[in-house]
Amino acid sequence: MNIPQVIAEELGINIRQVNEALKLFEDGATVPFVARYRKEITGGLDEEQLRDIQDRQEYLTTLEERKAAVLESIEKQGKLTDELKARIIAAVKLREVEDLYLPYRPKRKTRGTIAKEKGLEPLADFILENPDFNGNLEEILAQYVDEEKGVNSNDEALNGAKDIIAERIGETAVIRSLTREHLQNKAVIESRKIDGAEETKGKKDVYEIYREFNAPFKQLKPHQILALNRGEKDGFLKIAFDFDRDFLLAEIKSVYFGESNSAFDDILTASVKEAFLRLIFPSIERELRNELTEKAEFHAIEIFAKNLKQLLLQPPIAGKKIIGIDPGFVSGSKVAVIDETGKYLEGETIYPHPPQNKREKAKETIKSLIAKYDAELIAIGNGTASRETETLVSELIKENNLKCGYLIVSEAGASVYSASPLAKREFPDLEASQRGNISIARRVLDPLAELVKIDPKSIGVGLYQHDVSRKLLSKKLDEVVESCVNFVGVDVNTASAPLLTYVSGLNKRLSENIVKYREEIGGFKSRKEILTVSGVGEKSFEQAAGFLKIRNGMNPLDNTFIHPESYEAVEKLMELCGVEPAEVTQRGEQLATCVDKQGKLKTAEKIGVGEPTLEDILENLKKPGLDPRDALPKPILRTDVLKIEDLSEGMKLKGTVRNVVDFGAFVDIGVKESGLLHISKITNKFIKHPIEVLNVGDIVEVTVISIDKNRGRIGLSMVD
Repeated sequence: MNIPQVIAEELGINIRQVNEALKLFEDGATVPFVARYRKEITGGLDEEQLRDIQDRQEYLTTLEERKAAVLESIEKQGKLTDELKARIIAAVKLREVEDLYLPYRPKRKTRGTIAKEKGLEPLADFILENPDFNGNLEEILAQYVDEEKGVNSNDEALNGAKDIIAERIGETAVIRSLTREHLQNKAVIESRKIDGAEETKGKKDVYEIYREFNAPFKQLKPHQILALNRGEKDGFLKIAFDFDRDFLLAEIKSVYFGESNSAFDDILTASVKEAFLRLIFPSIERELRNELTEKAEFHAIEIFAKNLKQLLLQPPIAGKKIIGIDPGFVSGSKVAVIDETGKYLEGETIYPHPPQNKREKAKETIKSLIAKYDAELIAIGNGTASRETETLVSELIKENNLKCGYLIVSEAGASVYSASPLAKREFPDLEASQRGNISIARRVLDPLAELVKIDPKSIGVGLYQHDVSRKLLSKKLDEVVESCVNFVGVDVNTASAPLLTYVSGLNKRLSENIVKYREEIGGFKSRKEILTVSGVGEKSFEQAAGFLKIRNGMNPLDNTFIHPESYEAVEKLMELCGVEPAEVTQRGEQLATCVDKQGKLKTAEKIGVGEPTLEDILENLKKPGLDPRDALPKPILRTDVLKIEDLSEGMKLKGTVRNVVDFGAFVDIGVKESGLLHISKITNKFIKHPIEVLNVGDIVEVTVISIDKNRGRIGLSMVD
């Protein structure tokens, strides 16, 4: 198999692009680096295409290695025919290879192999090879009765022969393929509540719609599959395939034995049934359930990843002192103040809620912290006592006419961070309970820089993330974080080690070395200086340098995404356009005009780069030091609080999308409970998934269409 050619055809790109990308990866290049700085070589492949190339190359390489191992095994057995070899080589999926290998796979003892050991294989061959037999079967069977071999009667001999025939049927690739396709196209998946499960498991509300549920195999939705799996795992649901078994058995018999009648028709029919019930169906059912789960997991992980990406890329609210509050009842609410750089200034614990109810004292504490540090924003965690704390803060702002706003921040993962070794190193003198509120405040100051300190799985944007493959989820989410960090870039003089770890070309050891070196020298003055850090070689510097920014450094280009390898080209461009080096980042528009006059291709040739690199250079010089997140809408800051009792149908509100799932999106409209924006209420146009229209963090205008105060449920709509 020509793997690059296969990948190129699958992705609809040129084989040269695939070969060049694979060569770069082999040389140690990362996806973000190749996507941004090797556009000329790959023909402008983006990150998604590059990761697809990586994934397919890994799968197809594994496929080819498995083919080689299977061919070698069958050949050693002396059973490899030209036809079988050709079918194995032509297989495009691992499943196909395993189906073809099944009859030749070394086995533990089975009923068929035991029957062969008893000398019954010739009897099975006789039954298969003599369809016109009209003699006395009992006489034939008696020849195989041998008490020493464990065959004590004619019935035992016949049953052994049936076992051998059934095993042959069950190991036939064509029969397995036939069964698989029939179930995929015709079967219905049913779920039923297990008797007594409701009382013992208490899952009535969670699995209510799946107590009596059925849907065609082909039409099952990913969230339904994962819900069914969870219900089965919880011991609440029983899942089964419903299909026309008699029709399928007749098909299997017809395909395997042909249409001709046999004197042993009853034996063959019984063997087909035995093969199907004992060998084929359980295996194919398990395989198809696994296939459904894999597809559902892949879908769920993709949605989780897209939500995480949008969450990580939320615009920072920079240049403000922020008060973070981690709400609580019995143990109190933790309050922390951070400055414009994220430095912790002061913290307190307040007890405004039951059982202490020290409400006025709590207000005085927050008010004094606002005054002392001139804080402009309060970030409230969305956990226990969140809305009660929101009410408190809202009252405080109103009563004192404060020029201060607040917003609700997801605190998912804050407790994980607060107990982590990293948090202990950052705040060795604080208790774990005091660290979470600092994280909440920092998530507003710079969401990406703070959230990278937390295992992505703990951030909690998605659906059924606890029901999917941990390995696949971790891999995908790590890719998302890597992509976001390199898309935004990092300030090498302020970035934490966890943030630096995700920069192209760096790892945990190099990141820690950079931070340590930075602390020793008081900050980097140029990108080249990074090369003096222990462990940073030419290759890692090449991969990382363009993503590591230095504000107010010796070279203004160090605060752009322009790679140091292109600095010489920038100098030539300035000379060509008559711009002084000191003014390079102030003359972006002038340089762009100059290039337009001379022509991009001609200019690119003169300065020794390709057109894509020239375009990137110009874009960065027009907007030096730009944070790409700044173009996104800022979070909604509130000064007043709503209760569900304040809502009425038809009311229009602005809200923030907190989570996007298969059936809709959850929107924070300033009430304790997030409202559900069902997929049917998002747009008048048909959409397959809400994520086609909405992203986490989007600011949307919605209309309240239903209110269930008893269940705390709010229905929303964006449709006129």
